[in-house]
Amino acid sequence: MTGFAERLAEVRSQIADACRAAGRSPESVRLLAVSKTRGAETVREAYAAGCRWFGENRLQELRDKASELSDLEVRWSVIGHVQRNKAALVVALADELQSLDSLELAAELDRRLEEIGRTLDVLVQVNTSGETTKAGLDPREVLA
Repeated sequence: MTGFAERLAEVRSQIADACRAAGRSPESVRLLAVSKTRGAETVREAYAAGCRWFGENRLQELRDKASELSDLEVRWSVIGHVQRNKAALVVALADELQSLDSLELAAELDRRLEEIGRTLDVLVQVNTSGETTKAGLDPREVLA
Protein backbone atom coordinates (compact mmCIF):
# COMPACT_ATOMS: atom_id res chain seq x y z
CA MET A 1 0.00 0.00 0.00
CA THR A 2 2.54 2.56 -1.05
CA GLY A 3 -0.05 5.28 -1.63
CA PHE A 4 -1.98 4.88 1.61
CA ALA A 5 -0.95 8.22 3.11
CA GLU A 6 -1.78 10.02 -0.14
CA ARG A 7 -5.20 8.33 -0.39
CA LEU A 8 -5.91 9.14 3.27
CA ALA A 9 -5.08 12.81 2.64
CA GLU A 10 -7.48 12.74 -0.33
CA VAL A 11 -10.29 11.30 1.80
CA ARG A 12 -9.66 13.83 4.56
CA SER A 13 -9.78 16.64 1.98
CA GLN A 14 -13.13 15.34 0.69
CA ILE A 15 -14.46 15.20 4.26
CA ALA A 16 -13.30 18.78 4.88
CA ASP A 17 -14.94 19.97 1.65
CA ALA A 18 -18.22 18.25 2.54
CA CYS A 19 -18.11 19.71 6.05
CA ARG A 20 -17.53 23.23 4.77
CA ALA A 21 -20.43 22.84 2.30
CA ALA A 22 -22.65 21.74 5.20
CA GLY A 23 -21.48 24.54 7.50
CA ARG A 24 -19.83 22.04 9.81
CA SER A 25 -16.37 21.86 11.29
CA PRO A 26 -14.18 19.10 9.80
CA GLU A 27 -12.92 18.43 13.34
CA SER A 28 -16.44 17.29 14.26
CA VAL A 29 -16.10 14.26 11.95
CA ARG A 30 -14.21 11.15 12.96
CA LEU A 31 -12.78 8.96 10.25
CA LEU A 32 -13.14 5.26 11.02
CA ALA A 33 -10.71 3.09 9.07
CA VAL A 34 -12.32 -0.30 8.58
CA SER A 35 -9.51 -2.79 8.96
CA LYS A 36 -11.45 -6.03 8.64
CA THR A 37 -9.67 -8.61 6.50
CA ARG A 38 -6.47 -6.50 6.63
CA GLY A 39 -3.42 -7.57 8.56
CA ALA A 40 -1.80 -5.86 11.50
CA GLU A 41 0.93 -4.40 9.27
CA THR A 42 -1.69 -2.56 7.23
CA VAL A 43 -3.16 -1.16 10.45
CA ARG A 44 0.34 -0.05 11.46
CA GLU A 45 0.72 1.75 8.13
CA ALA A 46 -2.64 3.47 8.59
CA TYR A 47 -1.69 4.39 12.15
CA ALA A 48 1.59 5.88 10.94
CA ALA A 49 -0.43 7.94 8.44
CA GLY A 50 -2.57 9.34 11.25
CA CYS A 51 -5.53 6.96 11.65
CA ARG A 52 -6.39 6.19 15.26
CA TRP A 53 -9.87 4.59 15.05
CA PHE A 54 -10.28 1.20 13.40
CA GLY A 55 -13.42 -0.81 12.78
CA GLU A 56 -13.70 -4.57 13.00
CA ASN A 57 -16.68 -6.86 12.60
CA ARG A 58 -15.02 -10.14 13.52
CA LEU A 59 -14.20 -10.25 17.20
CA GLN A 60 -11.58 -12.98 16.91
CA GLU A 61 -9.78 -10.89 14.30
CA LEU A 62 -10.04 -7.86 16.59
CA ARG A 63 -8.60 -9.88 19.48
CA ASP A 64 -5.62 -10.96 17.38
CA LYS A 65 -4.94 -7.48 15.99
CA ALA A 66 -5.33 -5.80 19.37
CA SER A 67 -2.73 -8.18 20.76
CA GLU A 68 -0.32 -7.62 17.85
CA LEU A 69 -0.78 -3.84 18.02
CA SER A 70 -0.74 -3.41 21.80
CA ASP A 71 2.24 -1.06 21.51
CA LEU A 72 0.04 1.49 19.67
CA GLU A 73 -2.79 3.62 21.05
CA VAL A 74 -5.38 2.19 18.67
CA ARG A 75 -9.08 2.79 19.32
CA TRP A 76 -11.34 -0.08 18.26
CA SER A 77 -14.92 0.12 17.08
CA VAL A 78 -16.99 -3.04 16.63
CA ILE A 79 -19.07 -2.47 13.51
CA GLY A 80 -20.97 -5.69 12.94
CA HIS A 81 -23.58 -7.83 14.60
CA VAL A 82 -22.46 -9.18 17.96
CA GLN A 83 -23.81 -12.37 19.47
CA ARG A 84 -24.54 -12.15 23.17
CA ASN A 85 -21.95 -14.86 23.92
CA LYS A 86 -19.25 -12.53 22.47
CA ALA A 87 -20.06 -9.64 24.82
CA ALA A 88 -16.99 -10.36 26.94
CA LEU A 89 -14.70 -9.74 23.97
CA VAL A 90 -16.43 -6.46 23.17
CA VAL A 91 -16.09 -5.32 26.77
CA ALA A 92 -12.43 -6.34 26.92
CA LEU A 93 -11.31 -4.88 23.60
CA ALA A 94 -13.61 -2.25 22.14
CA ASP A 95 -13.86 1.46 22.74
CA GLU A 96 -17.15 1.60 20.88
CA LEU A 97 -19.91 -0.68 19.60
CA GLN A 98 -21.72 0.65 16.54
CA SER A 99 -24.27 -2.12 16.23
CA LEU A 100 -26.28 -2.71 19.41
CA ASP A 101 -29.27 -4.52 17.98
CA SER A 102 -31.00 -6.24 20.89
CA LEU A 103 -32.03 -5.61 24.47
CA GLU A 104 -30.48 -8.95 25.44
CA LEU A 105 -27.08 -7.84 24.18
CA ALA A 106 -27.50 -4.49 25.94
CA ALA A 107 -28.22 -6.25 29.23
CA GLU A 108 -25.23 -8.59 28.84
CA LEU A 109 -22.87 -5.73 27.98
CA ASP A 110 -24.20 -3.69 30.90
CA ARG A 111 -23.67 -6.58 33.32
CA ARG A 112 -20.11 -7.20 32.15
CA LEU A 113 -19.19 -3.51 32.07
CA GLU A 114 -20.52 -3.03 35.59
CA GLU A 115 -18.42 -5.97 36.81
CA ILE A 116 -15.21 -4.27 35.71
CA GLY A 117 -16.28 -0.68 36.31
CA ARG A 118 -16.00 0.72 32.83
CA THR A 119 -18.23 2.21 30.20
CA LEU A 120 -18.57 1.67 26.47
CA ASP A 121 -19.80 4.07 23.82
CA VAL A 122 -22.68 2.40 22.01
CA LEU A 123 -24.69 3.27 18.91
CA VAL A 124 -28.11 1.63 18.77
CA GLN A 125 -29.11 -0.02 15.51
CA VAL A 126 -32.81 0.60 14.84
CA ASN A 127 -34.81 -1.35 12.29
CA THR A 128 -37.06 1.44 11.02
CA SER A 129 -38.27 -0.53 8.01
CA GLY A 130 -39.72 -3.38 10.04
CA GLU A 131 -38.17 -5.88 7.63
CA THR A 132 -37.53 -9.21 9.33
CA THR A 133 -34.37 -9.69 7.28
CA LYS A 134 -32.85 -6.55 8.83
CA ALA A 135 -31.22 -6.40 12.25
CA GLY A 136 -31.90 -3.81 14.89
CA LEU A 137 -34.28 -2.85 17.62
CA ASP A 138 -37.88 -2.10 16.87
CA PRO A 139 -38.35 1.67 17.21
CA ARG A 140 -40.79 1.05 20.09
CA GLU A 141 -38.04 -0.79 22.03
CA VAL A 142 -35.43 1.95 21.73
CA LEU A 143 -36.40 3.96 24.79
CA ALA A 144 -36.34 0.83 26.93
